[in-house]
Amino acid sequence: MGTFITGVILLAAVGLALRSMIRSKKNGKSLQCGGDCSRCKGCY
Repeated sequence: MGTFITGVILLAAVGLALRSMIRSKKNGKSLQCGGDCSRCKGCY
């Protein structure tokens, strides 16, 4: 029974994290790009 409860809590946490990432992406924010090109490692 404890394993089931732990699994449900873990799935809920993962679901909330994914939902947050999707909302951020829809709002124009990205995990890879902070929008400051001068600090970009790909900038030469």
